Amino acid sequence: MALYENIFIARQDVPQTQVETLTNQFAELVAAQGGTVSKKEYWGLRSLTFRIKKNRKGHYSLLNIDAPSAAVKELERTMSINEDIIRFLTVRVDALEEGPSAIMQRGADKADRPGDRGDRGGWGERPRRERPRFGDEPVVAPTVGEEE
Repeated sequence: MALYENIFIARQDVPQTQVETLTNQFAELVAAQGGTVSKKEYWGLRSLTFRIKKNRKGHYSLLNIDAPSAAVKELERTMSINEDIIRFLTVRVDALEEGPSAIMQRGADKADRPGDRGDRGGWGERPRRERPRFGDEPVVAPTVGEEE
């Protein structure tokens, strides 16, 4: 059997629970055709690069599949019929990744970072200017030509 990675995008107005249900249905379909799904990842609601079928966002999901080609063809046929799926892509790979995918690792890296913006310029630690308060008399310097 061959190894595949399948990524599909569900419509933005579909709830997350329904996306997980779709993912489980696709995994059961592959299992019924004699394959296995080793990993299921939900990547979340993400912005699309361009509008697809009037959607600006979509729920992304990844499936790692070990199945015969007939099972993958049936999976793709089912995805193309389903109205909740706006795009899908299946790629044959030499080996499946064991740990979390690159998308999930990037999200974990962001959570580990501190909240401050670091040393990227901006205001930083500048000394504050003393401004006169309301009611204080301003100090007026004499202009040229005036005598004190």
